[in-house]
Amino acid sequence: YTKDQRALIDTIVRNITSEEGYERLIKQMDEDAGGMDEFSVAVFGEPGKGKFEWELTGRHLTMRADGDSVDKTAFGGPLVYGHGEENVSDNMYFYQTKQVNEVFNALDAKQHEQALVKKAPKETDVDVQGEKGTFSGLAVSELSGDQKELVEATIKVLLAPYRNEDKEEVLEIVKASGGVDKLHMAFYEQGDLEGDKVWDIWRLEGPSFVWHFRGAPHVHAYINIAHRA
Repeated sequence: YTKDQRALIDTIVRNITSEEGYERLIKQMDEDAGGMDEFSVAVFGEPGKGKFEWELTGRHLTMRADGDSVDKTAFGGPLVYGHGEENVSDNMYFYQTKQVNEVFNALDAKQHEQALVKKAPKETDVDVQGEKGTFSGLAVSELSGDQKELVEATIKVLLAPYRNEDKEEVLEIVKASGGVDKLHMAFYEQGDLEGDKVWDIWRLEGPSFVWHFRGAPHVHAYINIAHRA
């Protein structure tokens, strides 16, 4: 791409993220691949003439500006993010793990047994299952009001790097699929870095929502949010 085209690509990335999200993703691209110039960009369809989608992809990152090209699908399709840093304290997404573990710490002993699973599923297995799906872990419907509020706060933390219209679309899809009560949370004993019982691999999943986070040995996160009956 030309210099002007690369500047436009940077503007698109800035506009589909929050201010904090943009800075975090730029840092991740620099550290994992040597900067945004090392990523690839494709456009599907023609902007301004019907449905289209813009995609940037490369190591540990897939982003989309979908132009509402895919019906009832947040972001226009699955997303990927990650970070190659294996030192827990240096990983730029460890704040998400800490937030999710706040939910685990708020559970009682019986809920811990339901939420804690020995082995994680394949990290790329993020097809949305619809209402008849089978989900591991603890159902959010089993939580108290305060615990549910903590789950809702956690979802907002996970969505924080993205622009408001994408956040709103995600929340609309969750609501249309039965709300947070239909979600399940699973924490995996596998890959407990430093043996500290801060669960580094976790999954938030429901009929139209999958957020799989593998924090060990470094972050790979796969997201797929789409309304399915």
